[in-house]
Amino acid sequence: MGDQIMREVAEMLTTEVADPRLASVTVSGVRMNPDLSVAEVLYTVGPEGDRDEAEKALAKAAGFLRGKLGRRLKSKFVPELRFAHDEYLEDVIYGQKPPGH
Repeated sequence: MGDQIMREVAEMLTTEVADPRLASVTVSGVRMNPDLSVAEVLYTVGPEGDRDEAEKALAKAAGFLRGKLGRRLKSKFVPELRFAHDEYLEDVIYGQKPPGH
């Protein structure tokens, strides 16, 4: 279920969310809690993005994304979406934190 949520959220961020603060956000993974009630969506922010602004935009979009996700998954139950910055992957990609992060 986590992989499907990751694909759907990543696609929605690029095609259905018009917030420019999310332009450099990439979904890097999803971790589900044991009872599948929470999906922690891991994301990175490209060097041209602002991590604080991306975090605010993701928090604002969470309800919208969850509603769309329910229709895409055709499921009565949709986990709560929580967003967490993936610092490990960003460190691997950039070798260090990008400027301003």
